[in-house]
Parts: sequence; structure tokens; C-alpha cells
Amino acid sequence: MPTEPAPDVLALIDAIKAHFPDIGGTVTEAAEARRILAAAPAWPFEPPTVGSVEDRAIPGPEGAPDIPLRVYLPSPAPATGAGPAVSPRPTVVFFHGGGWVIGGLDTHDPLARALCRDAGAAVVSVGYRLAPEARFPAAVDDAYTALCWAAEHIGELGADQDALVVAGDSAGGNLAAVAALVARDRGGPALALQVLLYPATDARPGAGAPSTDGPAYFLTATQGRWFAEQYFGPDGDRAHPYASPLLADPHGLPPAHIVTAGFDRLCDEGHAYALRLREAGVRVTEIHYPGMFHGFFGFPELLADARAAQEAVADVIASTVYGRKKSGEGGGCAG
Repeated sequence: MPTEPAPDVLALIDAIKAHFPDIGGTVTEAAEARRILAAAPAWPFEPPTVGSVEDRAIPGPEGAPDIPLRVYLPSPAPATGAGPAVSPRPTVVFFHGGGWVIGGLDTHDPLARALCRDAGAAVVSVGYRLAPEARFPAAVDDAYTALCWAAEHIGELGADQDALVVAGDSAGGNLAAVAALVARDRGGPALALQVLLYPATDARPGAGAPSTDGPAYFLTATQGRWFAEQYFGPDGDRAHPYASPLLADPHGLPPAHIVTAGFDRLCDEGHAYALRLREAGVRVTEIHYPGMFHGFFGFPELLADARAAQEAVADVIASTVYGRKKSGEGGGCAG
């Protein structure tokens, strides 16, 4: 691995940091972090074009508020009752990153659009509840609820019922991995694939890579600790399999595609999860980008590695329409 990213990559990291809240340092309140993030300059590139985009809200878990969704289709949905008017396509239930505290449907809109366009997939982006207002396992409950909704509405989305995928980046990668675990444990829905982009897989204090706040690391040790403190609070069970999927029994999980970056504190966690899945007989493809940083996947306009990573992810998602390799016997959702 190179000792540091290329100069242009370091310059990009510096530019991103200039508009990112100093989380865990001068910024310790979630509301302030979100305000600073919302005030950042608009992304200067045109978002990928897709067939249609619709904001929806679905009932949340019992006693919880509705869950906002944003549904992307590569072509318009068929008229109600008319049946699918397009060839079968995958459905991707996507969970955004942001340490379970920041981020949302808008911050990850370009990424969701790119998955929709490049994989020819229906993408359901999930606005799960954020911490510290709603701590673990609220986001997990929302993630599974949204996954069940997508499974139940695949016909409406014009999609292939055997090509249901969960995906996410960072904390969203954690939720995608956990949604796959919950689906296995509750007998459905059956999944064809889990796509985990630099996922957080071990939330225990002190786990993961040695602490570093070096300039090449966009996600710092300080930020990682603060995010976990918000999500779990003082009493959250960080060793629970739905908090730390690395500690779960991986048998019977769907195939996984895992993306890791060399200058990322979560790199070792991603590698470790890939190994644990393989040891349980789960089919895994893993692509490592040694010169990249946490979050690089969202910058295809500026980084060749991000373009390559997005193309590889799109290819593996598109292949689920033909692969028919899925996890679990049940097709529904248990309460």
C-alpha cells in the first residue's frame, strides 16, 4: 500500500474537509453537524439521469414514525394494475452513510441515481431514523421495515422478485449487512446480494484499525468515537450481532460484494468481514483500492477508482437478474 494517497487525492480530501463539520472536536452536537453539512456548497456536477424519482413515506415499525423513502426507477413505473412493462430488473434497498447521525436522502441522491442508471435497477433509498434522537436499534428496525416494503412492492417497481439487494456505505454498509442478518433470522425476505461499501462491522470500543487522525484519513478516530457514542449512547450493546455483524454467525447469508479503501479506518473491518463470510461458505467478491479514502465511492467525476468501483458494483447488481443465487427459504417478512 502506498504511504499516502496521490497528491490530487490528498487535495480532494482537504477540499472535502474544508466544508465538513469538525465532528467530535469543535462540533459535538448532532444538530450543528447537520446544519454545517446542509450549508456546504452544492455539488457542481449534474446528477445522473434516471427514468423517475419519487419521494414516499411508509409506516415505520410499531410506535415509530413513518420512514421516508426515495424511489428511483430506470424507466417509469407501469400503470397501476397493468403489470410490469419492462424487463425484470434488480431492486436495491440502499442505506446511506453518515455514522448513523448525519446524511440522508439528499446527500446520497447522486450515488442512488448512479446505481439506478448503471445497474438498471430500481433503487429504494431509505431515510432511517438518526441518532442520538433515535439510538440503536432504531435504525436497524427501520432498515428491516424498508426492506420488507421493497420486497412486498417489487411487482409495482417492475422488478425481479429473485433479485432483491441490500446496499450501503459506511454506517449504511453496517445497516445493509445487519438487514441481511435480520432477514435470515426472521425467514425473509430472500436476498440475492449484499453490497457493502467500506462497512462498519465491529462497533466495540477499541476495535478496528489503530487510532489515527492523519491527513490521509477522511474518517478520523475522533469522528468514529463520536458517531458510535451518538448511536449507542452509554448503555447500547455494541457487541450485539445487529450492532457488530462481524460477531454474528454468518452461515446462510447471501453473497456479498465488499469494497474497501487503503486509507480508511474501517478497512480492516471490511477485510475481516469478507474473511468471516468466506469461512462460512458465503460467496464473496472483494475489491480493495489501496490509494483511496473513506467516502471515495461518491466521487466518480473526480476519481478513476471511484468510477471503477461504481462500475463493478453496477455489474454485480445487474448480474443478480440472471444469477438466481439467494439466501433463505422464506419470501415474506416476520414481525
